[in-house]
Amino acid sequence: MRLFIASANQGKIREIQAILHDSELELWSIRDEANLASLGVIIPTNFDVEENGLTFADNALLKAKAYAELTGLATIADDSGLEVEALGGFPSVNSNRWFAGTPTERNLALLDLLKEEVNRRARFYSVLCYFEPKTGAQQFFEGEIQGQIAPEPRGNKLEGFGYDPIFIPEGYDQTFAELGAEFKNGISHRRQALLKLSQFLASNKHLGQL
Repeated sequence: MRLFIASANQGKIREIQAILHDSELELWSIRDEANLASLGVIIPTNFDVEENGLTFADNALLKAKAYAELTGLATIADDSGLEVEALGGFPSVNSNRWFAGTPTERNLALLDLLKEEVNRRARFYSVLCYFEPKTGAQQFFEGEIQGQIAPEPRGNKLEGFGYDPIFIPEGYDQTFAELGAEFKNGISHRRQALLKLSQFLASNKHLGQL
């Protein structure tokens, strides 16, 4: 079954493809320009989806639907975020938008908000949307992982993206960026949601014929 990954985030695309590597799914993304062109599909370089939903599910659907209608392909879109307990769940659905700066600067800004806090509890939360453009069918899959915020960024930036350098998963003492991409892909919130998607598609093989 062919699926399009609705994202321009190269780190997220790599992660999704790595997690679903052993599945029978044929995963396309904006990087597959030749394959898309063979279907007569050209994605404009300035194509962007305004993520103005109130929830992760809202934004995942917005992205999945927009890319599905553009490509004509069954599409998956993930919307994920970091929720910090001491900050009342902030930044949550606005994880990528609350701070105007680089990911490194954003991480430092979040750490600054927590500089007087003893409670470092946090979680990564993900909602994955599957959207079928021919029928309008949609399904949602969730995943989460508990952990805490590190006192400072740690790890190789090539082994993580977003908040990975400051998030320590529960049961470990290293950040996702220190533990590495392969390790993260084995336990992450996104992996949990993607495995639920894979199980759903395996039990609904007719979807590949739509």
